[in-house]
Amino acid sequence: MNTLLERLETVEKRYDELTQILMDPSIANDVSKMTAASKEQASLEKAYNMCQEYKSLLDGIEEAKELLKESDPEIREMAKEEYETLTKRQPELEQEIQLELIPKDPNDDKDVIMEIRGAAGGDEGNIFAGDLFRMYSKYAESQGWKIEVNEAQTSEAGGYSLIAFTVSGDHVYSKLKYESGSHRVQRVPKTESQGRIQTSTATVLVMPEVDEVEVHIDPKDLRIDTYRSSGAGGQHINKTDSAVRITHLPTGIVATSQDGRSQHDNRDKAMQTLRARVYQYFQDQQASAIESERKSKVGSGDRSEKIRTYNYPQNRVTDHRIGLTIQQLDKIMDGKLDDIIQALINEDQRLKLLGEQNDN
Repeated sequence: MNTLLERLETVEKRYDELTQILMDPSIANDVSKMTAASKEQASLEKAYNMCQEYKSLLDGIEEAKELLKESDPEIREMAKEEYETLTKRQPELEQEIQLELIPKDPNDDKDVIMEIRGAAGGDEGNIFAGDLFRMYSKYAESQGWKIEVNEAQTSEAGGYSLIAFTVSGDHVYSKLKYESGSHRVQRVPKTESQGRIQTSTATVLVMPEVDEVEVHIDPKDLRIDTYRSSGAGGQHINKTDSAVRITHLPTGIVATSQDGRSQHDNRDKAMQTLRARVYQYFQDQQASAIESERKSKVGSGDRSEKIRTYNYPQNRVTDHRIGLTIQQLDKIMDGKLDDIIQALINEDQRLKLLGEQNDN
């Protein structure tokens, strides 16, 4: 039996086990167990179906080989056509299976917390941060995702010096994880009277949303301050100390929220952002110890790494990690990111498949 079929049959066995678990009446009383089993089975469904197709294909090839031995020329001709069709399909299907069996990022199905910060370029960097937020908002809308702002520090000239927001929906992290890094814009600022092109940057950080089980934060390690909101949000919000600032004392990481409907809502949002930032902090510490492994991926996700340039005069976007240039900046800034994100996913899969083949 070939190794690929053995791996598929392991998936098939687990899929059947999960079917039995989900058919057990007792699981109806355990919502978390039922949800986990349903989610795991859904993640295996594509590989399971591929297993059935692959087995059928191998059986078909063997049957065609036997029929080629028949004395009837008409049967042999039909068998020859079938054999050629199936053997042509075999390497294509095996490639699809290998891609499907690449270990999934455990965070791929998670919602994310994104942070966009104006960086180099002063006001223009902040304005560009606002443009990126609009771009991601449009993209999220096209995917049927929901965006909720957790923290926003607006800039007088427009845009944001910082905006942190949650994106929730199906497979959010699997698509947005490639957006972490430094985004560079080249254009003539509105404040530039001489018409000179300026280069500015905004940084993007994409963090998987984490719960209390994944990152334990001792309440004793938190300092929680409340203060009056300085932004819009209804007349009542400025009359009470509804804004919340939470500091994680061991790391010095801070998260604030003032856009919620109440102090309780702001506390929940700030805590959500804090958990993601602390998780990312420890992830980055671990990653720095295995930097060579990170270099094998499509970008390290480091915010200091220049990943993309948006050139307005030439209506051009270039993703430097994969050498992709698209002459449709206007459409991309309107949230049409599918081509770029799919190209990044494809390259990531190619590198992982190459790594697996080298390991074998």
